[in-house]
Amino acid sequence: MPLRILGLDVGEKTIGVAVSDPLGWTAQGVGVIRRDRPKEQITGQLKKLIQDYQVERIVVGLPRNMNGTLGSQGQKVLAFARQLGAELGLPVETWDERLSTVSAEKVLLAADVSRAKRKKIIDKMAAAVILQNYLDSRNKKFQSGEN
Repeated sequence: MPLRILGLDVGEKTIGVAVSDPLGWTAQGVGVIRRDRPKEQITGQLKKLIQDYQVERIVVGLPRNMNGTLGSQGQKVLAFARQLGAELGLPVETWDERLSTVSAEKVLLAADVSRAKRKKIIDKMAAAVILQNYLDSRNKKFQSGEN
């Protein structure tokens, strides 16, 4: 059975979570993990998701400045991604997440989702956007014969 990819949008207060379908074509937002709890609980939630969805790889959105440089938040996310890979024993990649939250917000506005509901689901939608962009890039390379 094909395995899945977990996508994460790591913020200061929350982590948006998305997962790919088993074939690696589409991303679906699955939830949000609050970061105001002990690190062990956060890792435990991620381990459960990895087990439940049979995840083989993790993609973490890397916030870059518009000029491509890494700011302080980008450095924090890189450290989080490295630590996550070491703790979970899975490959962890970063993916440029510039404007992912803006894209998610536009989708929700187009769907006429209320402001209150948007606030509750924006992080998981941003994770889905990050993961979908990663999947699209990977699948495009696969279709063109690149490795």
